[in-house]
Amino acid sequence: MNSLTGLGLGLTVGGVVGYLLGATVAYPGRAFSLTAVMVGVTLLAVGRSDATEAAA
Repeated sequence: MNSLTGLGLGLTVGGVVGYLLGATVAYPGRAFSLTAVMVGVTLLAVGRSDATEAAA
């Protein structure tokens, strides 16, 4: 597993758990769970891509 994929998976899962927890209990900083989900999904997509830039 690529390190970006692992980090993205961790952020996505943590963000979803934080969002679900924030839906039931109000806690400071719960809006950052949405940021964690967005960044996590982006890192998952980048980490899973096989294409690299070719030298010009």
